[in-house]
Amino acid sequence: MDVQKWSVSKIPQISYASTAPELSDDRRYDFFSRVVPPDSFQAQAMVDIIRALGWTFVSTIASEGSYGEKGIEAFTQLSKEAGGICVAQSLKIPHNPKMEDYDKAIQQLLETQHSRAVIIFASEEDIRGVLNATKRANQVGHFLWIGSDSWGAKSSPIHQLEDVSVGAITILPKRSSIKGFDEYFTALTLENNRRNVWFAEFWEENFDCRLLSASKREDTSRKCTGQERIGINSKYEQEGKVQFVIDAMYAMAHALHNMQRDLCPDHLGICPQMESAEGRTLLKYIRNTSFNGSAGTSVVFNKNGDAPGRYDLFQFQMTNSSTPEYKVVGQWVESLQLRLEELQWPDGEQDVPISVCSLPCKTGERKKRVKGMPCCWHCELCDGYQYQYDETSCRLCAYNMRPNPNRTACQPIPIVKLEWHSPWAIIPVFLAMLGIIATIFVMATFVRHNDTPIVRASGRELSYVLLTGIFLCYIITFLMIAMPDVAVCAFRRIFLGLGMCISYAALLTKTNRIYRIFEQGKQTVTAPRFISPTSQIAITSSLICVQLLGVLVWFAVDPPNTIIDYDEQKTVNPMLARGVLKCDITDLQIICSLGYSILLMVTCTIYAIKTRDVPEDFNEAKPIGFTMYTTCIVWLAFIPIFFGTAQSAEKLYIQTTTLTISMNLSASVALGMLYMPKVYIIIFHPEMNVQKRKRSFKAVVTAATMSSRLSQKPNERPNGEAKTELCENPAADPMSQATKKTYVSYNNLRI
Repeated sequence: MDVQKWSVSKIPQISYASTAPELSDDRRYDFFSRVVPPDSFQAQAMVDIIRALGWTFVSTIASEGSYGEKGIEAFTQLSKEAGGICVAQSLKIPHNPKMEDYDKAIQQLLETQHSRAVIIFASEEDIRGVLNATKRANQVGHFLWIGSDSWGAKSSPIHQLEDVSVGAITILPKRSSIKGFDEYFTALTLENNRRNVWFAEFWEENFDCRLLSASKREDTSRKCTGQERIGINSKYEQEGKVQFVIDAMYAMAHALHNMQRDLCPDHLGICPQMESAEGRTLLKYIRNTSFNGSAGTSVVFNKNGDAPGRYDLFQFQMTNSSTPEYKVVGQWVESLQLRLEELQWPDGEQDVPISVCSLPCKTGERKKRVKGMPCCWHCELCDGYQYQYDETSCRLCAYNMRPNPNRTACQPIPIVKLEWHSPWAIIPVFLAMLGIIATIFVMATFVRHNDTPIVRASGRELSYVLLTGIFLCYIITFLMIAMPDVAVCAFRRIFLGLGMCISYAALLTKTNRIYRIFEQGKQTVTAPRFISPTSQIAITSSLICVQLLGVLVWFAVDPPNTIIDYDEQKTVNPMLARGVLKCDITDLQIICSLGYSILLMVTCTIYAIKTRDVPEDFNEAKPIGFTMYTTCIVWLAFIPIFFGTAQSAEKLYIQTTTLTISMNLSASVALGMLYMPKVYIIIFHPEMNVQKRKRSFKAVVTAATMSSRLSQKPNERPNGEAKTELCENPAADPMSQATKKTYVSYNNLRI
């Protein structure tokens, strides 16, 4: 390169057209200066335009050679430094290209359909070749061209290719048409410009004719007359570099003038000091030169000898006359000033077309980048309980949080509890209210008829205890549905098993008493111990105290409190997730609390089975038995439902409803089978509620024993009476001399 040779020779140079970026290297080309900006500034302007238009995925085309390759290299480097811009394809047009080379380039560009923007650093011939290939491929309007200063505002690269070029944005160093030069140049003729040895060749080319003297043109037979005039007989357009030629000349003149003024203050011309000055001295004056150039803009040089970057931005647009033309849409002077509202696009698009590898992800989606292509990604939804932390990552919400609907942040999970108006609560509450009314009615009836035979024969003390237990079984429904707090949770622990414990303790005491009486009656006529009302209450109380002792231990080990369970209703869809406010009572603790009552119930059932053959008139042996069988069936159904729904999202509702209904049914069965028949007689058949003759314990036991024996014989007595021989030898018992036969009735015997 001549520039490098001159730099080695330390001869300063000022260029008016060289824009290669490598010439800015002050270590290699330290004596080189220029009044045109380097292509690195042009490349920076292109990067700024792409970013302003929101394009992130572009392709490049360069002509083989220093201009095209170095320009694209500068653009690629600057786009990497800026970030957010990826080059889809970087193509190169070879020297002496064929039509197939242009067609191949277009086909390669179409392989990346989303990369519509194309940066083109190429010669005019290559620009026309690329546009022609685009038209042949029927892709008019697809590509969005950004052309370098070789395209600029020239008409020659796009002649008859205007439709393909619409929307193209081009760059051109700021320049002005020098009016005086037009006057000078259009006045030139063959006669007045003989000093320029190339002017004759220009004349033939410009007017498409041949001069008779030593003409080199062979493609035309038309002869030049010499009377042709530039701009009249030919199309004339001032060369864009005229301004820079003038500025370069003036820059050198200003440098020499300043140098002469400093080195030769007393001489009008060149002095010996100036003649002996080295090239570096002249270079210093060139670099310090500053003046207003031919276009009115300042001419200065930076430390590398480059002129500042000043560009006009053009867009090739359709006009009102339907004739496309270049329109200035902005400028780049160290920073971009682009009037976006004045831009027009192919096919009448109103919005800025997109040229991106991947569309922006929706809210709540993260980018999963494609390896090696930072501008390309796949969008993945932040699923489950994740939210979008940044554009490339999702994070899991806290334990008590869930993502908001657009997954940009976390929000608290709503807290729920079993509400009174819920269908899960309405049914048990309705049953409990009916049960409470019925229990109060039975208790009031018994209190009012407290001294009647039926009430007395039922064992008044244990009856009231049993009614109290049934009442508590109904009451627990309201505690299980009430808003959980420390007091409610404490009462739940106390009354959860207490009502059942009281009920089954009283029933167990009754069945055990009946069983012991008739079992001992088979062996002796002596009454068993602890069958008095006081003893029965004491036994029942001791059984109840075991339950209360267990509750006290529970309170000591694990004081009652409330918790919010976020796992129970943590559904797959976070929008349906709920935190459940409830008492800190686990399923196992509920079963343990009810376990003692269930043990009493099973034991009572066993005694009911053992006393199933006792005559029905002896208290409530058989009704108690039916009650216990039914209760066992209810609780056998409860256990699988309770534990089978442990993983259900409706666990709170199902388990609470199942538990309360099971307790209501158990209480209702006992109330219905043991008390309703008595209440019916008391209210509707008071004539049956009369005192019948009492029997001694000995007579009752003897009758029951003989009844057990007779039940194995076919002999039956009329009117439900069984004949019983109290003694076989009349002489043996003086009390029986009056008669040998006695009939014993079992009706209303109080045992």
